Amino acid sequence: MSQLIRSPIWVLVGVAALAQTPEILSPTYNPQTKFSSGQDVVPTYEGWLRNKDGSFTMVFGYLNRNYKEELVIPPGPDNNVEPGGPDQGQPTFFAPRRQPWMYRVKVPADWGQKELVWTLTSHGRTEKAYGQLIMEQEIIERLITSHGNLSPGLDDPNQPPAISIAPLGTVSLASPLSLTALVTDDGLPKPRVQKVRPAVEPGKAQTNSAPVRRFGLAVTWLELRGPAKVTFDNTEPIVVQDGKAVTTAHFTQAGTYVLRATANDGALSTSTVVTVTVP
Repeated sequence: MSQLIRSPIWVLVGVAALAQTPEILSPTYNPQTKFSSGQDVVPTYEGWLRNKDGSFTMVFGYLNRNYKEELVIPPGPDNNVEPGGPDQGQPTFFAPRRQPWMYRVKVPADWGQKELVWTLTSHGRTEKAYGQLIMEQEIIERLITSHGNLSPGLDDPNQPPAISIAPLGTVSLASPLSLTALVTDDGLPKPRVQKVRPAVEPGKAQTNSAPVRRFGLAVTWLELRGPAKVTFDNTEPIVVQDGKAVTTAHFTQAGTYVLRATANDGALSTSTVVTVTVP
């Protein structure tokens, strides 16, 4: 092969062939293109956790390739986890872009090297994530609570916040549901302060005064499962005040929904889920 590459005749033939097939040099798909809609969802295997009872927990997330479109894919042929499925608690509502560490599947101690496969089909394309107990893919809980950032390490005195959801009231399509997250934390890290410079009108000088935005303990909500989109009053993180973070959820279709609340202290986070049935 090396002799062919050095041959002037081979080079000329190769150049001529490329000149006759310009489509090879001009791919129709640009991976840097941002799509608002029309793209599929890719399941991702995040790794596995070792449990104290000898069993293991496989952790999955997903990438919705769309920047705006939110897809609903119910359990079944287009959204299944096998063996043991098709429904093993995986998401059925897919928010845009990358959503890591979304759900877990516990497997027994004698699982061995079998594969747990999550298959998703959307917009005519099928993607799979293969979960296996490969040594290099073992993770620890701290990796999840720190969003993949183990620095400053396991000696960090900061502990993740604790979160629970207050008892739910009545809900219907006409009556939105009030959601109250109850959060406690050790106060670490100390809330950081960021000065936000106001916009300067043309022809005017920048002043030294700037509003202050504080970053500390806050709660975000995300829909995991449901027949339709849930709209929350708060799209930004909800600051915890007096141990509570309150928002309201609006439903447009009857059914069972699973909502995930995540408390974040600025470095570590903890999530919990709540199931809501809308008559």
